[in-house]
Amino acid sequence: MTKKPAWREMLSAIIVAVLLALFIRAFIVQAYQIPSGSMLNTLLVGDRLLVNKFLYGIKIPFTNKVIIDVGDPERGDIIVFAYPVEPDKDYIKRVIGIPGDKLEMRNKVLYRNGERVYEPYARLLGYRTRYDDFAPITVPAGHYFCMGDNRDNSVDSRDWGFVPRENIRGKAWRMYWSWGDGSRDASGSSGYPDDGPRWDRIGMLIE
Repeated sequence: MTKKPAWREMLSAIIVAVLLALFIRAFIVQAYQIPSGSMLNTLLVGDRLLVNKFLYGIKIPFTNKVIIDVGDPERGDIIVFAYPVEPDKDYIKRVIGIPGDKLEMRNKVLYRNGERVYEPYARLLGYRTRYDDFAPITVPAGHYFCMGDNRDNSVDSRDWGFVPRENIRGKAWRMYWSWGDGSRDASGSSGYPDDGPRWDRIGMLIE
């Protein structure tokens, strides 16, 4: 049996590795970086995280069409989705309302289906904003209402509306790296350094 030249074996290994990486990125998991402070203090500027794309269904690559339905986002999930206003941009926010939920906010306090919602993840800065109150709204079928944890510094569903189900890329899963970029919003009041590596965040489950 004739042995393949070393260069052909190496080329075959590279092709397999690239195809495997593309398969994983398209159907299973994808890496993202946090560029802004809208999710403080849950997610910091400079956090690098893995997003589970399989959890909400398998899509045809480079499209929003689901071919195998696995599950739907739940209240409290942190999700990555195509920004409805500019679909070429990805946003990350927390699911606050699922289809059929009736939501209302009074003086920064969220009410869902008539009951006050306990939100330990919400970061409130104390000053008044135009998002502190909104009249009761019902989340329509096939859509989700999402907000940033940094409530007074987040542009979200309170501003641009609901997130269509087909826009959702996946659920934020685990941190694989975190590095502060020295910006003012890199750590907020989280207690983490705003510059350099944040070793104890590596591998952290995102919730």
